[in-house]
Amino acid sequence: MSEFGLLILLAVLFLINVPIACSIGIVSIIAIAIKGDFSMMVVIQRMFGGTDSFHLMAVPLFMYAGLLMEKGGISRRIIDFANALVGWLPGGLAAVAIVSAMLFAGISGSAAADTAAVGALLIPAMKRSGYDSDFAAAVQASGGSIGVIIPPSIPMIIFGFLTGASIGKLFAAGIIPGIIIGLSLIIIASILSHRNGYKAAVPFSLSRIFHSFFKSLLALGTPLLILGGILFGIFTATESAAAAVLYSLIIGGFVHRELKFSDLKPIFIEGSIIAAIVMFIIATASVFSWLAAIEDIPSLVAGGLLQISDNPIILLILINLILLIAGTFVETTAALILLVPMIVALQPQLGIDLIHLGVIIVTNLAIGMLTPPMGICLIVSGAISGDSISAISRRILPFLMILIVDLLLITFYPPLTMFLSSLVGN
Repeated sequence: MSEFGLLILLAVLFLINVPIACSIGIVSIIAIAIKGDFSMMVVIQRMFGGTDSFHLMAVPLFMYAGLLMEKGGISRRIIDFANALVGWLPGGLAAVAIVSAMLFAGISGSAAADTAAVGALLIPAMKRSGYDSDFAAAVQASGGSIGVIIPPSIPMIIFGFLTGASIGKLFAAGIIPGIIIGLSLIIIASILSHRNGYKAAVPFSLSRIFHSFFKSLLALGTPLLILGGILFGIFTATESAAAAVLYSLIIGGFVHRELKFSDLKPIFIEGSIIAAIVMFIIATASVFSWLAAIEDIPSLVAGGLLQISDNPIILLILINLILLIAGTFVETTAALILLVPMIVALQPQLGIDLIHLGVIIVTNLAIGMLTPPMGICLIVSGAISGDSISAISRRILPFLMILIVDLLLITFYPPLTMFLSSLVGN
């Protein structure tokens, strides 16, 4: 079977809902069997080697930190601060949902965790305040997608692992794009809320803003600890994740006193299950990536794109289109491992920095989290609101349009990503 035939088989397995990790593993085993040059033991070796990384230890640690924040009352205090900050806008709770997601994004590194933690509180609150249920879910899903752009970001950790790019620089590069995306989503949410007659949640009050800020100061200390530690060279990404777990335990358990010892077991079990799913995908995709490298598929794909055009602008548009389509059908971790080697092979022709390319790729896949059938943020929001994916998908179209505009801005105006990353040492 040719490489093209294996890719077709992989697409078919995705379409019939075979789990992502299993699909990639099945295709990889078939390819090795057909090739006949290697023992099947290489599958185990490559799976182990693909996950045996200090950088990837950050994945479960950030999962634990996010869950500890939620259980320890920290996410609720962040939402209270966001309410005071933007709750006075038209459709105040919609703006609060997005700002809360931006703040929580500085803790969890996961869009799904971001959407679940904030949505569990704000989607019911929006529904009680008269918001249409599918609109509330769409707002929360779009805000949750920021979770992989504002650092820490698990997809950025994986990109750094795959390419050798500095994770600290990637994190710094995501800050300004994440803020711009968040502000644009707040604007579109406020416009739509005004049209639908959704009112402000609270009146504007400087005293309320200051009061809620001081109440949430310890909660806001988590993203500051993570980002500050990385940006100033105190921590690596993995060390900052471990520091975030420890900080969350101390604040939730001994300061707020909302985190009980009995809560720890279910938290660590849930975090381990989520992390295991991600790591299993990385393990099987590592085998596939190794096979792709042996067959020189990244260079073949890059050569094919260069036959279409060698113009960097056209190539960047094509890459964005490929990533947007892939994000619709393929889970983010798998998409990164399958596509990043092929796209990075084009970097010399694109004429852009590897860090800038990483942010473009992650932003594309973040948008893919809002498009069915693999839109994880849609799925999580729908599970909370009780709405169908098709209903939420219709309401999310205006948010997708503004995200596409943001993507083009990030793609073709490099200072948005490169300014802060240039200030971070290797």
